[in-house]
Amino acid sequence: MSEQAASGTMADATGNTGAHGLDALTGESYGHEEFHGRPVSWVAAIIIIVGFIVGGIALVPHPHWWLFWTAAGIVVIGTLYAASIHIFDDWY
Repeated sequence: MSEQAASGTMADATGNTGAHGLDALTGESYGHEEFHGRPVSWVAAIIIIVGFIVGGIALVPHPHWWLFWTAAGIVVIGTLYAASIHIFDDWY
């Protein structure tokens, strides 16, 4: 049976931990910090999701086209809102 890795960061004789990039700068071994987005980004995403759900419901059991196109409008409004608040500017 092989040896199990110990918890924490293991260094060699020279003190090198083998970390690269941001891991070496931050000292964290798991990479980037968690990022859950801004509240306005969540609002935009929820508006778009609601539009998709309403659009799906509009097609079952037989199509209600007025409701489907209303839902499509909700998705467009949510997308325009997302673009206006720069929802993708927070990515790494």
